[in-house]
Amino acid sequence: MRETGPTWSRTDRARAAALLMAGWVALLWLLEAVDALSGHALDTFGIVPRVPAELLDVVPAAFVHFGFGHLAANTVPLLVLGFLTALGSLRRFLAVAAFVIVADGLGVWLISPSGTNTAGASGLIFGLFGYLVATGLLLRRPLPLAVAVLITAVWGGSFLLGLSPAQSGVSWQAHLLGLAAGVAAAFVFHGRPVRAGARTA
Repeated sequence: MRETGPTWSRTDRARAAALLMAGWVALLWLLEAVDALSGHALDTFGIVPRVPAELLDVVPAAFVHFGFGHLAANTVPLLVLGFLTALGSLRRFLAVAAFVIVADGLGVWLISPSGTNTAGASGLIFGLFGYLVATGLLLRRPLPLAVAVLITAVWGGSFLLGLSPAQSGVSWQAHLLGLAAGVAAAFVFHGRPVRAGARTA
C-alpha cells in the first residue's frame, strides 16, 4: 500500500512518522495532566470487564494511564515501535493501531478478572511489537527482518516478562491479547505472497 498524492521521499516519510508519534505521545501526556488536575477523573475510562457500559471505554482506555510513572514507562517503546510501523505507511499504522486497540480492548473486557480496571498504551505497544516481528518473518526482506531482530534484542526480555501472570498490578492479559492482535494484523496486511515485480510500501 502506498500513500496517495505526491510521491514521498524517505526523509518525508520519516518526518511524517516522527510527527505522528510525537503528536500521539504528546496527547497522552496532555490527557494524563488533565487526569492529575481533575483528581484522576479520567481513570474511569479504563475497562472494567463484562460490564456492558464499559464497552464504550474499549478505545479511550488505550489513551489514559494510571499516573505519570505508568505513562513514562510506555512512552519510549510507543515512540520507537510506532515510528517504525508508521515509517512504511501512515495509513497502515493507523489501521494496525485501530485493529490492535479494538481487539485488545474487547479481549480485556471478556477475560480480565472481575472488578479490575485496565488502561494504558501497553496493549498497543505489545501489538506493535508483535506486528513488526511477524511482518519481518512474513516478508523475509532485509529491512523488516533487521527491524524484527533489533526490537527483539532490545525489548524481547522485557516483553516476555510483561506476559507473566506473576506480576502484580500489571494486566498480562492486555499484553498477551495486544501481542496476539499485532501478529494477526501482520497476517491481515502481509499474509498474502507478493507477486513478482509488485512493489509495496
